[in-house]
Amino acid sequence: MNALQAASGFQQAGAFAFGAVVGWYLYFINRHRREEVKLADVVTVIGAVGGAAVLALFPAGTDLFAAYGIGLACGFFLYFLVLCVLVSRSDNFDVDWFLDGRRKLPTKEQTAEGAGHPMTADRSAPPS
Repeated sequence: MNALQAASGFQQAGAFAFGAVVGWYLYFINRHRREEVKLADVVTVIGAVGGAAVLALFPAGTDLFAAYGIGLACGFFLYFLVLCVLVSRSDNFDVDWFLDGRRKLPTKEQTAEGAGHPMTADRSAPPS
């Protein structure tokens, strides 16, 4: 398909969906990072989002690239919105979790006192 040929709605939907998946995964990866953000991370993200492979699939200036870009933004921000909804509905988390990972301590009713880890064998009980 050359740059002058218009993309079909199906092709645009595919480019949008691809962008949405990449955007969702991009937010996921950045959310679960363990170390500080470095300049190399920004370069990697730009390469993944707008690199040669993406431009080969969706040439710049075409409807496909526009649909990809819109999908990328939608996927990225949809992840954040879903996260906001889940945190707001949870009794265990509040807005402080977004700042530094704080969560509310479990109450006595939510814990089993003296019951060790649920997946470990109780060494004091006789074998059955």
